Amino acid sequence: MTAQHAEPATGFTLRAVFAGSVGNLLEQYDNLVYAYSAVYLSAQFFAGGSFSALLSTFAVFAVGFFARPLGTVVFGHIGDKAGRRPALLASVILMGAATVLIGLLPGHQTIGAAAPVLLVLLRLFQGFAVAGEWAGSATMLVEFAGPGTRGRYGSLNQVSTAAGFLLAAAVVALNSLFWTDQGMAELGWRVPFLVGALTALVALLLRFGLEDTPAFREQAAAGATSTSPLRLALRTQKAAMARGFFFTVSWTVAYFFFLTYLPTHLRKQVGLDAGTVQASNVVGLLVLTVAIFGFGVLSDRIGRKPLLLVGSGGFVLLSFPVMWLFQTGSVAGAYLGQIVIALVLAAFSGPGPAALAELFPTNVRYSALGIGYNFSVMAFGGTAGFIATALVAATGNALVVAALPTAAAVITFVTVCLMPETVHTELR
Repeated sequence: MTAQHAEPATGFTLRAVFAGSVGNLLEQYDNLVYAYSAVYLSAQFFAGGSFSALLSTFAVFAVGFFARPLGTVVFGHIGDKAGRRPALLASVILMGAATVLIGLLPGHQTIGAAAPVLLVLLRLFQGFAVAGEWAGSATMLVEFAGPGTRGRYGSLNQVSTAAGFLLAAAVVALNSLFWTDQGMAELGWRVPFLVGALTALVALLLRFGLEDTPAFREQAAAGATSTSPLRLALRTQKAAMARGFFFTVSWTVAYFFFLTYLPTHLRKQVGLDAGTVQASNVVGLLVLTVAIFGFGVLSDRIGRKPLLLVGSGGFVLLSFPVMWLFQTGSVAGAYLGQIVIALVLAAFSGPGPAALAELFPTNVRYSALGIGYNFSVMAFGGTAGFIATALVAATGNALVVAALPTAAAVITFVTVCLMPETVHTELR
């Protein structure tokens, strides 16, 4: 099929794109503020030595991802049967409530063993909610895009995801400036979580009053929506969902290894001061956020596969060199490594949402996309920090953790090689 020319976006489409991307940004903030507060959470909710408490904190972070399969089934069913918008509204409400409750939760010194139990429960609710958000946001953005612009608009899902990481890191870093170390440990760590009430409210206001996507409304008008979208997806999309699963392996490991575990690694294993770690992390996230959109636009011109291969192949080649650079303890190395990671990840993240969405038909897209993506994130993303921490403990070698993103990238590189190019295909 020949390339299609981009159509100008209407004011309503731009509003929908803004609501979809900003809502995702705010929900990713809620999800990731936990990871950037890991050092404080470990002291608040877990007894024992600092290393075992930190390991427990990352384990609880991983537990939240085990709720993603159930979340993607529930929200996918709602999104494919009743519409994208109601599923996304419900997801935002649940995520905001869980985040605020973490900020209000008493620590183990106050309520003992009940503290980590309740923390686990709230992380499960966060994982359940965010499973519906990511798949719904990607689906909404791609379906609102005109012909020839799916890479551009789809990339905003990842721009907003990276911006959510950036916002979480920035709020935690900025908040720490207003407290002493003791004040942060006792009370200050709660503030970024309580901000979750504001982020949820903003996301809700943005999404109220929106119509559903043109693709979904067309299917609904034709009576083509499925009453059992999950069953239909499992019957007709097994191969595509498996492809989506392996496609996501390197993507999710890179995000949760380099963007959430790495700051803790740089402080605990490399010995860099907190200011350098936070500043270099914010610089890397800024580069990532800007570069993703550029690669999304480029993918509409040259195709998805070339950039996806650069992104996954880049982590095969560069994970060990970049981690070695970090291990030198150089401040310049910390900044350079973060920027290199950001550019490689952006090359994959720009075309990623469109490439995934283009694998599936409209009547099961929310469900099928979510199943492939969220099962992979459950298996490989949430466990990245825990596995990396355990590897260091078992081997005593901080560099060995680079094997994790390298192995994940090999899996995704092979998957992308076997995928069709979808840039010029029409949405089904």
